[in-house]
Amino acid sequence: MAELTTLESLLEMGFDRNRAEKAVANTGNQGIEQAMDWLMEHENDPDIDEPYVPPVGNVLGGEADSQSTTEQPSLADTAEGTAGEDLEGDQSAKRPMTEEEKLEQVKRLEELMRVKQAERRERERAEELEREKQRRKQGQELQQIRQKMQDDDMKKLADQRRREKMEDKLARQRVKEKIARDREERAQKFGGGGPPSTTAPAQPSPSSPTSHGPPPTKKEYDESRIQVRLLDGSTITAVFKAQEPLAAVRVYVQVNGNTPEGQDFTLLSPYPRHVYTELDMEKPLKELGLVPSAVLVVTKK
Repeated sequence: MAELTTLESLLEMGFDRNRAEKAVANTGNQGIEQAMDWLMEHENDPDIDEPYVPPVGNVLGGEADSQSTTEQPSLADTAEGTAGEDLEGDQSAKRPMTEEEKLEQVKRLEELMRVKQAERRERERAEELEREKQRRKQGQELQQIRQKMQDDDMKKLADQRRREKMEDKLARQRVKEKIARDREERAQKFGGGGPPSTTAPAQPSPSSPTSHGPPPTKKEYDESRIQVRLLDGSTITAVFKAQEPLAAVRVYVQVNGNTPEGQDFTLLSPYPRHVYTELDMEKPLKELGLVPSAVLVVTKK
């Protein structure tokens, strides 16, 4: 049985002639397996269906035909006469394949092609799995980088908040210390910062009848109890020296009250109603009539 050439086999399998010719030419006509491998690898090439132009002097299938013709057995050593020449001519003649033989060969080639395609699909599946592994690995690395950046940002934010709290605490401490120093300085300046005088106010002699003696002397207070009603209705109470200025009360409200930061406010006395000005802030509490006790109200400017 004569074998089909590579080009004929591809055509019998249903491949387009143009593609089949390209496969045979590009594999050097080395066999059906190489041609099928080339077709499967290049089936998606953009120029796969462009017309194939064979080189000059190269006829596809000619080499195989000539080789099969020249490889027929020679009977020159034993040939004699016309009978030998006829026998040699009959053996060198190429018998065409029957339809059954063609179908059998096409089946073998199709089975070979299915095997090749299965191998190719398995290879592509393995490559796809490897690519998926790489994508997952890159995704995990990217997630780790993002998580580290978020952790760093949270750490920076926490450090910043701690610094702000510390700075605010130090600022409050400085204000308290300044208030304490101001109290001491004003007490020393106005004579009210020392310990209360042990000299009691002049009292009428017990031996002298009260009905005939002078009226009792008015008691002198050196402290004032101030109650302040804040903007939200709550109150705070503190004791100040009688000679301290009203500004000390306002500073105390700024530090210990719950007024919003940056909120400008002033103080007023409800009964009788009197709004204290900036000039009043420098006057002592005693001079403003806020001794021994008073109630003040915080109001917005």
